[in-house]
Amino acid sequence: MAGVLESVDQRTSLVGENRLELLLFRLDSPQLYGINVFKVREVLQCPKLTMIPKRNPIVRGIAHIRGGTISVLDLQMAIGFAQLKDIDSCFVIITEYNSIVQGFLVNAVERIVNMNWEKIHPPPVGSGRDSYLTAVTDIDEKLVEIIDVEKVLAEVSPRESNISEGLLRTDVIENLSLDDLEIVLVDDSSVARKQMTRCIEKLGIKITTRNDGRKGLEYLLEVAEEVEDITTRVAILISDIEMPEMDGYTLTAEVRSHPQLQKLHVLLHTSLSGVFNEAMVKKVGADDFLAKFYPDELARRVASRIEEIVGVQLLEDLDQAMIDDTEIQIKH
Repeated sequence: MAGVLESVDQRTSLVGENRLELLLFRLDSPQLYGINVFKVREVLQCPKLTMIPKRNPIVRGIAHIRGGTISVLDLQMAIGFAQLKDIDSCFVIITEYNSIVQGFLVNAVERIVNMNWEKIHPPPVGSGRDSYLTAVTDIDEKLVEIIDVEKVLAEVSPRESNISEGLLRTDVIENLSLDDLEIVLVDDSSVARKQMTRCIEKLGIKITTRNDGRKGLEYLLEVAEEVEDITTRVAILISDIEMPEMDGYTLTAEVRSHPQLQKLHVLLHTSLSGVFNEAMVKKVGADDFLAKFYPDELARRVASRIEEIVGVQLLEDLDQAMIDDTEIQIKH
């Protein structure tokens, strides 16, 4: 697979065009799976793995690659099937999610395809809440399943989704009526939606979720028909970037181009770390950007926005140095 990602840097031209490239791979079956190339650092033959004690069985071992050490997860086991066999002949897809690098063990890697997000669809309703699919598509009349990697990682290595004690002025929030305001969360990952909801609900504000950009836009347009100024109803739109039907960049561009929506405060919140910069965020007109998943920082950004609207301080006064240390900067 040497060279399969040689032109990955050139693929940034797809950003903002509602397009993506999928790396197609297989587990131990004819079923095709896909992963967004933007999350892939490298593809290589499975290196020698070192076993670690008391590991989650899904973690087949650790690998030493280019001076670093990464965990290698058996993706087939992670979605509920038997472990992959003969791992020496398998491949490892090195990825970066939520600012953390890990490898996914797969049986075979095939090719890269260029697609429009409109051809990526939410999984069938019958797949159930415990499904590991986040989207499906059709390539050459073959079904391609896109795995909810955030769900896999959350099960293997759960991340804290509660905010720190003392971050919010709970006494103020308890006496503040925010019945007329809501936050709209748009994310295709059920795990991400639950994490964000658990984090933000401490602010006592209504939360509305949608699982793809098109549904998010449709909901916002419905709200806009009911009010004269949408910012009096929707405090902030928090959107993932990778989503079926319509990605977060395209959603943001649609919001900015629509007279009834253009004043919305938009925060892009994504696990796509290391490939987006401030210039791209500004290009599509987003107000803010945050890498997943830092609950304190997400709560801080949302609380600050609500403070602007209601004129009441919701955040406790913290040492500025502490805030600077936890601030998540956009990577250039």
